[in-house]
Amino acid sequence: MPTYKEALNVHEDYALNNDKEPSAIRLLMLHISGYSGADFLSHQDEPMDEAKYLKFRKMVDEYVIAHRPVQHITECETFYGYRFCVNHHVLIPRFETEELVGYLLDLSETYFTKTDTPLHLLDVGTGSGCLAITLALENPRIKAQATEISPAALDVAKRNADSLQADVLFHEGNLLDPVLGQTFDILVSNPPYIPNKEVLDPLVKDHEPHLALFGGEDGLDFYRAILKDAERILNPRYIIAFEHAYDKARELKKLCKKYLSDVCIIQKKDMQGKDRMTFVLKKG
Repeated sequence: MPTYKEALNVHEDYALNNDKEPSAIRLLMLHISGYSGADFLSHQDEPMDEAKYLKFRKMVDEYVIAHRPVQHITECETFYGYRFCVNHHVLIPRFETEELVGYLLDLSETYFTKTDTPLHLLDVGTGSGCLAITLALENPRIKAQATEISPAALDVAKRNADSLQADVLFHEGNLLDPVLGQTFDILVSNPPYIPNKEVLDPLVKDHEPHLALFGGEDGLDFYRAILKDAERILNPRYIIAFEHAYDKARELKKLCKKYLSDVCIIQKKDMQGKDRMTFVLKKG
């Protein structure tokens, strides 16, 4: 059997020769070996167990030949330092969404200064639950609820909350409908925002749920639906936080002004310099 290092090098080249990312092969190797990045270096010259090697080769072919996302093969993704279960029923959490979490945590602490009072938060279209769960774990003041129309996605979110011991109340249903009659201080959402006719990489189009990807002809349908009814479930003083497509910041700002009055709108770029986040603040 080859050593871990030999197997990794050969299959990284295999990925490159098939226009795939060698970094994905390293993730598969770390998953199979059970070692962290640092531990792997100290074990890389050891021969691989035959069963592990054969499983590794099968996973590599799933990625390179069958075009399955690595996260679906390993059934996990790390988000904000937490390990989330993912599968084809939910959108794979992205790094840009971690930035949304960071900004929102900072903003909520400075905007709601009474530290002895809870912050009631709603995550709309929760998917894997990464937003609601992470925000609840990172800030004990946050009392999180989340909505999701897909029963299969909701099962994934509930499993993630259980495994991470996060106290989040989940509701099955469309957007705000399940929580009408309640009120919240914070509304956060990373809704589907890809225009229906946009051409996607097969790795995304063929494996991630279209329900979580496409947002109408211009990609803004879900923002309209949320903003139209947002103040029905928000307290007088509130924050709305959205992730959105990099080229939709200006249009989303217009929608916020159309549906909401007397608000402050803050838009942030991600680490790649792309307009990716919009925050709406109302003093009440």
